[in-house]
Amino acid sequence: MKQIIQSFKTGATVLEEVPAPQVRTGQVLIKTTRTLVSLGTERMLVEFGKANLLQKARAQPDKVKMVLDKIKADGLMPTLETVFNKLEQPLPLGYCNVGRVIGVGKGVTDFSVGDRVASNGQHAEFVSIPQNLVAHIPDNVTDEEATFTVIGAIGLQGIRLTNPTFGETIVVTGLGLIGLITAQLLIANGCTVIGIDLDEEKLKIAEACGVKTINPRAGDDPVKSVMGFTNGVGADGVIITASAKTDDIISQAANMSRKRGRIILVGVIGLNLSRAEFYQKELSFQVSCSYGPGRYDDDYEQKGKDYPLPFVRWTEKRNFETILQSISSQRLNVKQLITEIIELDNYKDIYGNIGQSKSIASILSYPEDSKPTASVTINSNTFSGSKGILGVVGAGNFSKMTMLPALDKANAKIKYISSAGGVSGTALAKKHGISKSTTDFKEMLSDDDVDTVIITTRHNLHASMTVEALNAGKNVFVEKPLALNETELQEILKAYDANNKNVTVGFNRRFSPHIQKMKSIISEKASKNIIATMNAGAIPPEVWVHDMQVGGGRIIGEACHYIDLITFLTGSKVKSVCMSSMGVNPQENTDNVSILLKYENGDNGVINYFANGSKSYSKERVEVYAQEQTIIMDNFRSTIGYGTKGFSKLKTKLDKGHKAQFALLVDRVSKGGEPLIPFDEIVNTTRASFAAIESLKSGAWINVNKINEQTPAILADI
Repeated sequence: MKQIIQSFKTGATVLEEVPAPQVRTGQVLIKTTRTLVSLGTERMLVEFGKANLLQKARAQPDKVKMVLDKIKADGLMPTLETVFNKLEQPLPLGYCNVGRVIGVGKGVTDFSVGDRVASNGQHAEFVSIPQNLVAHIPDNVTDEEATFTVIGAIGLQGIRLTNPTFGETIVVTGLGLIGLITAQLLIANGCTVIGIDLDEEKLKIAEACGVKTINPRAGDDPVKSVMGFTNGVGADGVIITASAKTDDIISQAANMSRKRGRIILVGVIGLNLSRAEFYQKELSFQVSCSYGPGRYDDDYEQKGKDYPLPFVRWTEKRNFETILQSISSQRLNVKQLITEIIELDNYKDIYGNIGQSKSIASILSYPEDSKPTASVTINSNTFSGSKGILGVVGAGNFSKMTMLPALDKANAKIKYISSAGGVSGTALAKKHGISKSTTDFKEMLSDDDVDTVIITTRHNLHASMTVEALNAGKNVFVEKPLALNETELQEILKAYDANNKNVTVGFNRRFSPHIQKMKSIISEKASKNIIATMNAGAIPPEVWVHDMQVGGGRIIGEACHYIDLITFLTGSKVKSVCMSSMGVNPQENTDNVSILLKYENGDNGVINYFANGSKSYSKERVEVYAQEQTIIMDNFRSTIGYGTKGFSKLKTKLDKGHKAQFALLVDRVSKGGEPLIPFDEIVNTTRASFAAIESLKSGAWINVNKINEQTPAILADI
């Protein structure tokens, strides 16, 4: 299918051929007929993309601080590599989509194939959208009119926050697309509306709708004009829908407001507020968040959990529906806002000079005969009859920044890369010479050329995809964790035993030259105390990693790295686990813990996994104490030995073992040989992570070997 993509690095906008998405649980698959180009938002993205690195840095000072902290912790070159990889990420454009439903995912009850719908889908021939971001289109509303649904909801949410009453005077600053829709909706609400803009054509459209207008470019003083229109009282509310860097707009809004007036920001402006201006009138100020309640809430948007109407009257979906009903009842007239309708293939007529465009609403029309295809061929590499052919599932940050560059250096043969939306996978396929980009994971499973499947998806998919790949006769490399609970692990064990294929988990740290050096120095027979500290850094609580059903929490999802690392250094398996967390009430998804590990050979391990430290401090540290020797590894850049004959120091660039791990993986799948990590160690590490969670709940040591027996009672709620 065709989709409009923008380069975050250069600002170039292209019509790309990418795989069509598969319909997913809780979503509907839509064949697009029309999309609306949001000129304000998309112009801003294009201009940001065209800016140089210094200009990008100035626009995002918070990101600059993050980069500086990363340089301190990881070094200059790894940080620059991360930054440049991030800039290469393709950005799908668009969020005002109209089309017909051609597929309904599991759990969807509100939609059927053939329904005409509006959604926040992108500029693509096919989109798969969660059901709470989709709304039915009334029969008397055309596709062109329905494209205004989402952008209309943005204006409507600003109005809801303003809470205007019948007869109040509301100023709309910025009469672009959102501003003009906002003005019409306010008039329908019984308000007197004053509009401010510099474009005479937009002011004429507003006047035709009954808006009193002000043009500062023509010499009108916004504050004096509003005070004149209101007989010196001032505006009851000001809704700012403009996009400008100046602080003048917020100052004018304060000065034209009445005492205890309300100011709502929908657009993007300078926000250096004058306390005196707000203090004297006791003004209220609020920033509006996109379409309404539910926006950026994964439970609402991705999982389909609606907010109860008696408690949250207007969600983003209900705002969509309100806009469509307003168009249907002719209280909102959007036909007059349409400047042009352009065929998708002629997209450059819009984007070629988007910075200078005077259009109010540009609409893209899509071909009626397009068919969804699950994969696209990027190049014609020949694989038939070869060994060691890989298929990659997942095109996120780890694949992009770490795994694929390492596989390139190992001369890996990759035939497939699968991604949910198709865009990121296609971009990576082009960059790394991968033959096919697909949105259908099962396509690589049915291909006899593929020997090994690499899985780098979100954690909740690891176990099920591993089982599918094993049952399809493929070797599996899966990023940690292997499973989120014992039930998933049992399914993997069953498939592993039945298919005689290898399973490797991405416990890369044991392959780092620093850990390898530690292992070579300390005798296996020596009794060892090992302390591993991870200064993991805080992750916002709403991020999926913390969700026990999706990410498994940071202990199962990430601290397992260090269970494996200590297992490697001890040469033994974990016997029992005790975990203690910071805080009064232990929680299973905590990320500030100390984990005690007792090994079968008598060795001790301690994992300090902390999220409350400074990001400028080293992220990882390992200490080994044995036979009057001490070895300290700092952030996989330096290792120092104390009392170690023949060794004093090892210094390298940041090396967590990824390159060595993937080089060994490519060698093994093409030539054969012993597993990279013994599978019984992988299973032991996985169960030790489960035992850590149970220890936190029970406040006791947990025997890892009995974790399977305790599963029904222990892990029922994980």
